[in-house]
Amino acid sequence: MNDRGNPVAWLLVLALAGCSQQAPQALGTLEWDRVTVPAPVSERIVRLDVREGQRVAAGAPLLQLEPAQTRAQLDALQARVQQSDAALLELRHGPRSEDIDQARAALAAAQAQAREAQAYLARLRPLAQRQLVAPAELDRALAAARSAQAQVRQAAAALDERLHGSRSEQLAQGEAALAAAQATAATQSLLLDKLTLVAPRAGRVDSLPYKLGDQPAAGAPLAVLLVGEAPYARVYLPQALRNRLQVGDPLRVQLQPAGPVFAGRVRMIRSDPVFTPYFALTGQDAERLSYLAEISLGSDAAALPVGAPVRVLADAAVGAR
Repeated sequence: MNDRGNPVAWLLVLALAGCSQQAPQALGTLEWDRVTVPAPVSERIVRLDVREGQRVAAGAPLLQLEPAQTRAQLDALQARVQQSDAALLELRHGPRSEDIDQARAALAAAQAQAREAQAYLARLRPLAQRQLVAPAELDRALAAARSAQAQVRQAAAALDERLHGSRSEQLAQGEAALAAAQATAATQSLLLDKLTLVAPRAGRVDSLPYKLGDQPAAGAPLAVLLVGEAPYARVYLPQALRNRLQVGDPLRVQLQPAGPVFAGRVRMIRSDPVFTPYFALTGQDAERLSYLAEISLGSDAAALPVGAPVRVLADAAVGAR
């Protein structure tokens, strides 16, 4: 029998085709905002103060890293600060009286040597004119006299330097060296304090990846906290629902399968699709695009487990706009 001319058969085919196309669904899971506490340095874990699943207040200790090496480095830097401070104090006070006396004595000795060299040269010149000494001997005496005069000028300059004290440029350099040493020591002191890791926010300890005695690398996550008053639903919106929703729209989220329903509000929708790039799709293929969205929930959902499957109710998505 040919059904092409039967209008009832055609209506049945169309009805079955319509039922085969399911309404778009937004599925996802329950998540919490997470805060990761990284390792400031690579040191051994010597104490664990919390366990996984424990609730902690902001500032509560989580674990302790070995502080011996960092404390020794801090002691060395603090000693350098004291050294720079003493050097600056010496520059400000200027030379001691003993140093000035020593410089005066050095000048007097240089002057005595210069007089002796000059006297020897004076005695040698008449003899050289009479050719009683070699010309080379006269040249050596003349060089010795000039060298002695140079040593006198050098000793006099050293005495003037001690009498005038430190220059302003030297004081500036000393102050800068002290400030640099203090800043380095302060940074090391902060690092020492960070070896006692504390909770940056109130929350619940979700994960402690390392055990007592482990030595994680610097930057490795030592603790993961779930923070906030309530979880949020991370769902993937199909193209049909993405066009109807905006940030701030109210939605209803149901815990799967067929669980309670919670009121929520869209707090984020990604502009780019998660799976297939938009430029690779044409026509009906565009319906396969999925957009990551986050829906904040109220405090009535605070006891829900992390990772529980959820879905956005279709009627809520339609009536959100």
